[in-house]
Amino acid sequence: MKRKGQFADPQVDYKSSEKDIHKLADALLLSKYTPAGVMINQSYDVIQFRGKIDPWITTPSGKPSFNILKMAREGLSFEIRDLLHLAKNKSGSVRKEGVFFKVDGVQQYVNIEAIPLPDLEEEHYLVLFQNSMLSSKSVSEDDINIHSKASQENINAWTQRIDQLEKELTQTREDMRRITESQEAANEELQSLNEELETSKEELQSTNEEITIVNTELVDRNEQLNSSRRYSEEIFNTIHDPLVILDNGLKVLRASDGFYRMFKVKEEDTEGTFLYELGNKQWDIAVLRNQLENILPARGSFKAFEVDHVFNTIGRRTMELTARQFETHTGEKLTLLAIHDVTDKRKVEEGLAEAERLLAESKERLHFAIESAGIGAWDFNPLTKELIWDNRCKELYGFSQTDEVNYTVFLNQVHPDDRTMIDDAVKMALNGVNQGEFNTEYRSIGLNDQKLRWIKSKGKAYFNKKEKATRFIGTVLDISGEKSLKESTMELLRKKDEFISIASHELKTPITSLNASLQMLSRMKDNPAPAMLARLIDQSSKSMKKISHLVNDLLNVNSMNEGQLKLNKATFNIAEMLEQCCTHVRVAGTHNVVLQGDQTLLVNADENRIEQVVVNFVNNAVKYAPDSQQIYLIVEKEDDMAKVSVKDNGIGIPADKLSHLFDRYYRVDYSGRQYSGLGLGLYISSEIIKRHGGKIGVNSKEGKGSTFWFTLPL
Repeated sequence: MKRKGQFADPQVDYKSSEKDIHKLADALLLSKYTPAGVMINQSYDVIQFRGKIDPWITTPSGKPSFNILKMAREGLSFEIRDLLHLAKNKSGSVRKEGVFFKVDGVQQYVNIEAIPLPDLEEEHYLVLFQNSMLSSKSVSEDDINIHSKASQENINAWTQRIDQLEKELTQTREDMRRITESQEAANEELQSLNEELETSKEELQSTNEEITIVNTELVDRNEQLNSSRRYSEEIFNTIHDPLVILDNGLKVLRASDGFYRMFKVKEEDTEGTFLYELGNKQWDIAVLRNQLENILPARGSFKAFEVDHVFNTIGRRTMELTARQFETHTGEKLTLLAIHDVTDKRKVEEGLAEAERLLAESKERLHFAIESAGIGAWDFNPLTKELIWDNRCKELYGFSQTDEVNYTVFLNQVHPDDRTMIDDAVKMALNGVNQGEFNTEYRSIGLNDQKLRWIKSKGKAYFNKKEKATRFIGTVLDISGEKSLKESTMELLRKKDEFISIASHELKTPITSLNASLQMLSRMKDNPAPAMLARLIDQSSKSMKKISHLVNDLLNVNSMNEGQLKLNKATFNIAEMLEQCCTHVRVAGTHNVVLQGDQTLLVNADENRIEQVVVNFVNNAVKYAPDSQQIYLIVEKEDDMAKVSVKDNGIGIPADKLSHLFDRYYRVDYSGRQYSGLGLGLYISSEIIKRHGGKIGVNSKEGKGSTFWFTLPL
């Protein structure tokens, strides 16, 4: 059951890590029927009031204080101190009953209990107060009842004795109060000292923490320095190129593994040795001395200084030296010397220079060869559509040197029949067909000269990583001559086939006739008929002459083709030769051969060959002008030449055929008639006259006859 004024509920916050001491105190109070009290710490300062405590605890005069010993009522301070001391030593609750004290001069009694709070980092106590059952009134009545039976003297004596005891008790309490106050003052001084010591302890702790932090930083710095030293050491030993550290007197303090490997020296023979004494004085180089002793001290460094020297252990080498001075923490000047072997680099550079020279020569030769071969070059950029032609390329397309070109202009100069084919071939190459190669032949029409040319063009397309064409280069060559030769060859082959067919046909007729005559003669050899025999012999003779004539033409052509046509020149009268030739025509009686003109002209020629030409002209006149009775042989002087003409009054020759009459294998075919023969007679005649240095020709009009003529030097 709760008593009036039993609890006060001030709220106090403590760290979340500590237990809630208020809840713990409440639990203990509830277990003791919740008497009034206070909660104090180890310094006896009140941290919480619980219930109505005015009868025992009051606010002291003077400087404010929450110390329970200062706030206790007269007569309670000593008892409370004693209880707390006992509770601390016993680690358990301690109780005193009937403790005497005064309030405004009135005697009072109280039961006091001190309870230590368990399981806390700092000491805390719960001090509880409870009114005692004793009172001054009840005591006085009992004493009177007890002493009523005694005499009045005894009562007086007891009264005096009680007064004396009360005085002694009062004096004792006063002495106790003074002692307590002195002790409290001492405790305050001790507390102040403790506070100062605590402050000093905190300062020392802070200083120690700072020292610990500094020590940690020093350890970290030392570790970093050691790591940096190891790192630098590893770098120094890992570098492939030779490195040397020299002191101020140019003695070797340290050298890298690369130095020992390259120069094939040992560490014990190197460190501590004067640089110029190393390796049998192989570093005692005048130009190096100047750099180290003069340039380096003045500038503090030098870079890529090249030394070409024959070293004892590795032979001739070209070295690049780089040096830099630096100071240590003690102020000592050291020199870091780096050595880089550029011997192979120099050889490569010399080789590249030679290669560039040879490349330049090759380019010059190639350019000369291209110019000599008449090859043009072109360069096309598929991305920008830019087309570049060299001068020869422009020339082949009929352009002037100043004319601008592009892909459209190029296509316009391609023959219309070949334009689509070329455009498709270019697109295929740019799309990577056939690995981007371009090789084709086409016709072009010159821009300015309108000349038709056959062009052979080769090219190659180049692609980036995305397989997109970035460049297309190539050459062009004029193959018009080759094309013309090829066409001529094809034409000759065609004519050859035609000639073989004609020759076979022409030879077949007389051979068939001759074979038939011989068969008839063979049948009638045992019983010959004179009339039939003469006719068969005459027919055989004609067939044989025709075969001989054809064979002679073939032999003459073959001789001329092989350059074996020999001329036996002599001076003779051309008119006399004409008078004696063509006997077969005169004997036949079908035509009259009439000689006209200057009969005194002498020529220097092969008489038999010239007669062959004349006979050929006369035979043609007989063949092509069968109705012309008169055939005229005309001799005349023309400048310093003798001109011989064979004229007939036949049907004439069409103008479009005149230019082909002296071509090999050409046979006149007009008016629905095709004449027999191999088409070689006039060709052979033309070659004979040309070999003599003369000219040959024909004048003819349809319906007015023809005149074949040739000239010979006089």
